[in-house]
Amino acid sequence: MNMSYLVGYGDKYPQYVHHRGTSIPANTTTGCKDGFKWLDSAEPNPNIAIGALVGGPFLNDSYIDSRNNSKQGEPSTYNSAVIVGLLSGLVTTSFVVLSFT
Repeated sequence: MNMSYLVGYGDKYPQYVHHRGTSIPANTTTGCKDGFKWLDSAEPNPNIAIGALVGGPFLNDSYIDSRNNSKQGEPSTYNSAVIVGLLSGLVTTSFVVLSFT
């Protein structure tokens, strides 16, 4: 599909992430049941969840970019944990031990 499943990375990434905070415009007062008008909206999310990792493609490399497609388009910690684990292997840390006498 030539797209990134990490939101905000590259030129092509999911625009309809299944996430209430990204799909409801800022400075809007809304109740729990009011969110359906944005869930069903044809407009891309007004807010971008930069760094969110969505579920990604099916085995046949298809991806349906829709807010109602929570299976592929919902960011979650178990998706992000994989990339955090992989990227943390690239980071080296050095510790300095201080001794006071």
